[in-house]
Amino acid sequence: MSIEENKQIVQRYQDAYNHNELDALEQIMVDEVLTPTSLSGFPPGLEGAKAIHRKTLIGMPDIHTEINELIAEGDKVVARCTMTGTHSGDFFGIPASGKRISVNAVYIVRIAAGRIVEHWGLEDVDTLLKQLGVR
Repeated sequence: MSIEENKQIVQRYQDAYNHNELDALEQIMVDEVLTPTSLSGFPPGLEGAKAIHRKTLIGMPDIHTEINELIAEGDKVVARCTMTGTHSGDFFGIPASGKRISVNAVYIVRIAAGRIVEHWGLEDVDTLLKQLGVR
């Protein structure tokens, strides 16, 4: 796969999340995708990624992630992103506040045979909690 093809895979991945088309992820990620920065208490792999997204939608049904920049080298792609949404429901135990959030995130994925096989994510949780009034 070329660097540009790898970037397109990451863009398709983000589009699937933004449109809540989680079944489309099965064509983009392997079932046993390595997600070492995933939340505890969720199953590993693709099913865990889907479960986390569904839980996120309870608290922020309008969550949207904008890719600001894609950087690729070899089999890895880095996405610098901004997540926005409205906290209108229970968000991982935090009662709805009605507040809008805007949080920076960075994701690193490794691609093999045209599919994501590793996904590392880092979201600015401190800023998120401050915007929700928790900190």
